[in-house]
Amino acid sequence: MDLEELVKRAKAGDQEALVRLVMAKKEEFYRLAYVYLGNNEDVLDAMEDMIVLLFENIRRLKNGASFYSWSKTILVNCCHSTLRKQKKVIAMEEVPEGSYQDVFAEKEEQIALKKHWAKLSERQREVLKLRFYLDLDYESIAQILNIPLGTVKSRIHNGLRLLKQSIGGEWVEQI
Repeated sequence: MDLEELVKRAKAGDQEALVRLVMAKKEEFYRLAYVYLGNNEDVLDAMEDMIVLLFENIRRLKNGASFYSWSKTILVNCCHSTLRKQKKVIAMEEVPEGSYQDVFAEKEEQIALKKHWAKLSERQREVLKLRFYLDLDYESIAQILNIPLGTVKSRIHNGLRLLKQSIGGEWVEQI
């Protein structure tokens, strides 16, 4: 059945025709909503709201050929409504610059780094995070963890050695 016929049936109150219209482009709807909301639960909620609004307002649609652009506009409005409700609006200044490929590459690097970190013991990860994420000196780390200074140095040294072996690179910092 073609688009015009399905829209005509949906306008007449045929719920199955409306469901078929939505299901034909469900991946596009999902991707669009995901760009705005960023998590599966919110996306599904927004899509559910969109379907309800489509059903309630489809009689107002004048041109059946514009159903998908009209429905995507409704979905975007549902996403905005969800964001307002959750107060998750992000200022454009906070959005990282670059293409979506750069963002995906960055995420892949983060996943790879987590895999390497997982090879370290919890104690090694702890001192390395304190040293390199928080930029604490060895004495401060020893005081925070209530361990000897030599133990801090040993854990950092061994942790960096294991990371080097895992990653296959050069030393991050000379001790």
